Amino acid sequence: MKEAALESTVLIVDDEEDILLTLKMLLKSKVSHLYTESNPYHLPRLLRQYEPDLVLLDLNFNKGAIKGEEGLHWLGKIKEIRPQTQVIVITAHGDIEIAVRALKVGAVDFLEKPWRNEKLLSAVQSALNLSLSKREIKQLQQTRLALNEQLLQQSGDILGESPAMQDVFRTIEKVAATEANVLILGENGTGKEMVARAIHRASSRHKEVFINVDLGSIPESLLESELFGHKKGAFTDAREDRIGRFQSAHGGTLFLDEIGNLSLASQSKLLSAIQNKSIVPVGANQPVPVDLRLISATNMPLHEMVQQKTFRQDLLYRINTVAIQLPPLRERIGDIPILANHFLDQNARKYQKPDLVLAPEALQKLEMHDWPGNVRELRHVIERAVILADTHTLMAEDILLQKEGINQPLDDDQSLNLDHMERQYVLKALRIHKGNITRAAEELGLTRAALYRRLEKFGLS
Repeated sequence: MKEAALESTVLIVDDEEDILLTLKMLLKSKVSHLYTESNPYHLPRLLRQYEPDLVLLDLNFNKGAIKGEEGLHWLGKIKEIRPQTQVIVITAHGDIEIAVRALKVGAVDFLEKPWRNEKLLSAVQSALNLSLSKREIKQLQQTRLALNEQLLQQSGDILGESPAMQDVFRTIEKVAATEANVLILGENGTGKEMVARAIHRASSRHKEVFINVDLGSIPESLLESELFGHKKGAFTDAREDRIGRFQSAHGGTLFLDEIGNLSLASQSKLLSAIQNKSIVPVGANQPVPVDLRLISATNMPLHEMVQQKTFRQDLLYRINTVAIQLPPLRERIGDIPILANHFLDQNARKYQKPDLVLAPEALQKLEMHDWPGNVRELRHVIERAVILADTHTLMAEDILLQKEGINQPLDDDQSLNLDHMERQYVLKALRIHKGNITRAAEELGLTRAALYRRLEKFGLS
């Protein structure tokens, strides 16, 4: 079976037509795109036009030239115009000094005329493999950057005009420009992860990864492996080497959420990794250096836990170079209209219900609530109101606040389909009120007629 040509572009530059013809015949079945040129002064244009993966470059173009200076000049031009292009230099004189100089300028290999076909093909194959590997690495880096930027954009902006939030914004701006470890404190739902992402986005590491680790969701038995990785055979299910979150975050930012949930044993291992700026994978003997920005968060009173000896004081010092305290929503009531309208716009687009507005009495009802679930709860309340909206104006009765019954906040990761969720809410309200249409309608913030229309729509009548 004929070997498939490599998906690559090769440019041959030599002033001898016989050499160009020979190399073309030798390589035409090995690569997908092959070009030849006898005049090196066309190189800048050809580099931009063909974007070659590899250039085979003669070192001597003028008749009688043997010192390779002209070839070295054009080699430098190639690396200046297109650094990612690999270059193999060709010389008829076997001058080792010239070859070494060419390698220092940026060539990956050199060949002597006359060459052995096997050696030339091997050199070309190696150079193209190197070019392909570098291209894949660059693509992976670009993909990682694009995904990271997308995640950061999806995380949204932190909104608020209250004095407490203005203090938070000023602290973020100051600390982001440093490498200081940051501890974010606040109740559940106040936006600790969003603050961590904002710090990363404004830092010098913003083009690198942001790795989020929810320490509260990882079993104690797996924590060391999750954070530091493991070697194959380190334990029963370790069937292959695996890097941990610390290595994954190398060069970027590591966000350790719910750090107050760590056991003392795990705190000790984390402290060692932070102090030494290195980790030791489970089953390994040698430390692995890591370079990352550490941001931690918790809703637990760490200073009290230090007094109770349930949290290490030395670890608290390490993670707490700068602390940011996020206020609960009940202490920033003035921000509720801004947040509510922001979530309204988001969900109106999501559920294709444009031109939705909040009535003044709806905003007043939102401002009167104590928001135990903070901003997260507000987002869910607005989302639910948009899902169930019958008109372009959300009234106070459309705002279903948390209480016993149907009005529980939706899970963060719940994937919602408008009709499906409406149907589920209707069924749940009917179940709670044992089929009583009047009470179910009141629970849903609907008129009896509107509920009957939904019963008919979903085939429940």
